[in-house]
Amino acid sequence: MGLFKDYRGDDFRFSVWKMEENIDELLTLLPDNECYAQRLSQFSSLHRQLEWLSVRVLLYTMVGEHKEIVYEQSGKPFLKDGSYHISISHTRGYVTLILSALHPVGIDIEQYSERVSKVSSRFVRSDEVVTLYKGVYTWSLLLLWSAKEVMFKCMSRVEVDFKKHLKVFPFQVVEEGILEAQEYHTADHRLFSIHYLVQTDFVLTWCVDKL
Repeated sequence: MGLFKDYRGDDFRFSVWKMEENIDELLTLLPDNECYAQRLSQFSSLHRQLEWLSVRVLLYTMVGEHKEIVYEQSGKPFLKDGSYHISISHTRGYVTLILSALHPVGIDIEQYSERVSKVSSRFVRSDEVVTLYKGVYTWSLLLLWSAKEVMFKCMSRVEVDFKKHLKVFPFQVVEEGILEAQEYHTADHRLFSIHYLVQTDFVLTWCVDKL
């Protein structure tokens, strides 16, 4: 399947890759694939190898040249050459990546699963609204969680409590929309506008943080 979705904005771009290739097929899509193949040994599971390679293939597909992804101590990814701000996310069967040359970015993808309701008390505030969509609350819960993941990534801070420090204002789920949110972790109490898509088997949220 490969490239599942590709979107270009004025100052950012994001893509979603559907993971259906095996290791050998992914390696053929990369330059200097022997170098990538050698680095796979750092992962013990085939699933992690496929995720890691799929992200690199997606990045190469987007920018047309090799760029090395490195990580801060917190786990936040960045490009070694500093050419773009990036954010990465993956869920079962998909990886996604957003980049911008100008602004910090955050992206998150979450597979549809009713298990989110079992942990909702950990991230849903009493002043947040969970609504029905297609007869279930699952989509609304997934968007709440996913939006807070994006806020967390844009904030680049540790010790953020998703329930205490992050709030998504009331919304009604549609196939494509914008969530308004606010953080209470800093003295600034910054506001965020988080875009989202609802697909058949996942939700996708992203933010271009223009401060």
